[in-house]
Amino acid sequence: MRRGAVTVSKMKELNLKVNGEQWEVQAKDFDTLLDVLRRELALTGTKSNCLEGECGVCAVLVNGRVVNSCILLAAQCEGAEITTIEGMADGEKLHALQQSFLDRGAVQCGYCIPGMIMSAAGFLKENPSPTPDEIREGLCGTLCRCTGYTKIVEAVHEAAQNMSAK
Repeated sequence: MRRGAVTVSKMKELNLKVNGEQWEVQAKDFDTLLDVLRRELALTGTKSNCLEGECGVCAVLVNGRVVNSCILLAAQCEGAEITTIEGMADGEKLHALQQSFLDRGAVQCGYCIPGMIMSAAGFLKENPSPTPDEIREGLCGTLCRCTGYTKIVEAVHEAAQNMSAK
C-alpha cells in the first residue's frame, strides 16, 4: 500500500428509467440514486438532507415501493422503474396527492413535501382506504419540522378518498 494513495472510482454508464423515460447517465460506483437524480438528471424536487435514510425528504418510488434515495446506490436501480415527485403529475394535471396538499394547505416551507407525497403515494398503493391513524403510521418515516402533521394527514386522507372514487 502506497502512502497517500487515493482510491479513484471510474465513471460507468447506467441506464435508468425515471418518470417513464429512459436515461443514460454517468455515475461512480458509490453515487447514490439521489446524487444521480439531482446532479445528472436535474430532478431537484427530490431533496437532500440527512444523507442517512432517517428523514425521508429524499423519498422516491422504485418499482412502486418507497425508498430513501440517499442510501440506495444508483447502480442498484438499473432495470427498475423510478418515480420522483416530477413524475407524479399527468402533464399539467396534478396527481390527487399533489392537489390535495395544495387544497388543504398542507405545504408550509415545502422542503419535506416531495418526500411526504412520495411516501404517501407508496403507502396508498398498499392501503388505498386508510384511517387517519394508519396514515400517521404510514408517514412516520418522513419528518416535517414546520407542522404538527394535521393538514398533511387530512390531505392524504382526502387524496385517498378522491383516488378510490375514480
